[in-house]
Amino acid sequence: FKAPSTDHPALYRDLLRTNRVHWIAEEPPAELVREKMMECHFRFRHQMALVPCVLTLNQDGSVWVTLVKPARAITPGQFAVFYKGDECLGSGKILRMGPSVYTMQQGKNREEGPKKEEIDKIEPVT
Repeated sequence: FKAPSTDHPALYRDLLRTNRVHWIAEEPPAELVREKMMECHFRFRHQMALVPCVLTLNQDGSVWVTLVKPARAITPGQFAVFYKGDECLGSGKILRMGPSVYTMQQGKNREEGPKKEEIDKIEPVT
């Protein structure tokens, strides 16, 4: 898929899944074990700004990462690196991604149901 522009909604996602995370200090952090989810920050490129997110721990040690706002050009094979304040918590390789913003917008448009013009074309049942 080649997006028509560098800012096309198809390039933005707010959900991804990693493989088993390699945690640095705690394996996994106590808060994540206790609450099954934890707010932190993440990045997937070295120089990018940190993005607020919520981690959800899976039984196999992988995590779902839900971003506060969609990030551009996340791809499988990159590493998601997690931070709490200045501390690097650990990282995991990105395996899967949720639907793009574009796909979500398409879905929302479909959920609204047929437009008035379409309804007007439907023959009444007699």
